[in-house]
Amino acid sequence: MNAFKLFDAYSLRARLFPALWASASVIAAIALIVPWHRFSIFHAIGSVAVPVVLFAMADLARRIGKIKEPKLYERWGGMPTTNMMRHADSTLDAATKAAYVGFVAGKLNSSPPTAAEEVASPDKADAFYSRCAAWLRENTRDVKKFTILFNENVTYGYRRNLFALKWPALAIDLLILFGTAVYMFHARHDLASELGVKLLILVVIAVIHAAYMAFASTEASVREAANIYARQLLLSCDSLESAVQTKRRNKAG
Repeated sequence: MNAFKLFDAYSLRARLFPALWASASVIAAIALIVPWHRFSIFHAIGSVAVPVVLFAMADLARRIGKIKEPKLYERWGGMPTTNMMRHADSTLDAATKAAYVGFVAGKLNSSPPTAAEEVASPDKADAFYSRCAAWLRENTRDVKKFTILFNENVTYGYRRNLFALKWPALAIDLLILFGTAVYMFHARHDLASELGVKLLILVVIAVIHAAYMAFASTEASVREAANIYARQLLLSCDSLESAVQTKRRNKAG
């Protein structure tokens, strides 16, 4: 059975892949060091356990990512979608932003806050923008119609979850490097032997993995993905409004 078939596209790419990549050094260590050919019974057990382990890893990545997310939003001054709908934000030009917010406000049977109201009651304004974002998310779940939005959401989920696993992954890399160094020092193991070569490969993998986690998995990369997704979510108003107008024309015809 292909264990990956148990996951939908989002869970596979935004949850499982970060978990697998964060634990790449451990997976490599297990694959290289454990003499699997001597334990045929474990192959049978593994075929049953792998789907469970993969699901648990994906769930763990999601939970840790969700725990990390509110702290990121706090440092960024709020959710990216909320930030972009504020009058003071310049990501979108004022006319376009007003049209998008006005469109969603009409769906919520509410009036968007003015610039003055936003300054006077920022929390109230943000609560309204949060409702707008929630409405947009609920009405753009069709992956076929909003493919670009879905892909940007996947990218954000992947980066958020991988960033949340950054320090545990780096700690594991350091433990592997330290353990390998201690073993080879005390055992005086011949580096030309089969085990010596495997340990050297493991060291290289751990170093490359640690470098990626340290320099590529950053808060800046998460924020970039979050902002791109937020912008694309607001741009989806064009498609939603177009669909409404098409429906009206069809009824009128």
